[in-house]
Amino acid sequence: GTSHLIAATIPNCKAYDPAFACELAVIIDHGMREMMVEQRDVFYYVTMMNENYAQPDLTPGSEADIIRGCYKYRSCLCASPLTYSPETPSKTAGNTTKTVTLMGSGAILTEVLKAAQLLADQGIEAAIVSVTSWSELARDGLRWEKATGSAQHPADQATSSEAPWLQQVLQNTQGPIVAATDYVRTVPESVRAYLPAGRSYTSLGTDGFGRSDTRAALREYFGVNAAAIVQAALHALRSRAQT
Repeated sequence: GTSHLIAATIPNCKAYDPAFACELAVIIDHGMREMMVEQRDVFYYVTMMNENYAQPDLTPGSEADIIRGCYKYRSCLCASPLTYSPETPSKTAGNTTKTVTLMGSGAILTEVLKAAQLLADQGIEAAIVSVTSWSELARDGLRWEKATGSAQHPADQATSSEAPWLQQVLQNTQGPIVAATDYVRTVPESVRAYLPAGRSYTSLGTDGFGRSDTRAALREYFGVNAAAIVQAALHALRSRAQT
């Protein structure tokens, strides 16, 4: 669970953890153009999982966002989160007061989608953000800090198109944020500084020793499965209600 953490320390390594084949295609296409056509001194580290699950179509216009590190996959209170269109309105759009934002990368995004359905069953709407590269998001935030020369929180410049990309994406979501990955928590924690102000952030990861077991058992053991994501989201909602 540390490979993306290590990759982030190499300046010319671009590390991606796509969840879907469409995201992978965009990344491979961009990487080949960057390395072979533009002859840039970079290389790519891309993680994939040999796991069978539904592969959605590419969200129109998301190509640049995938390369930048994340995009809003959809918001839903729906019957089938893996198959419905991102443009489909949620069942209770405008009627729910409970909303959360779920972030995930790689194969764990499937657990995020399951968690969104479990939350939907409880009347809680979830915005789903597919993170294709935690390190690219962190680097983008660092470039913003260097460019502005300011210690201001990114939310102070929420209207600026030059604000960190993650902050721009999350401005279109609401509620507590829960992030889950197949990697140690330090990986999703790397973007904490670039979140919108006033939003709680819970990161789930695979810290600790691994075991030889099924994926389902390992995800339960490390607390990165759908049930753990739901539990983290509910806890964040309760904590917000008490403040």
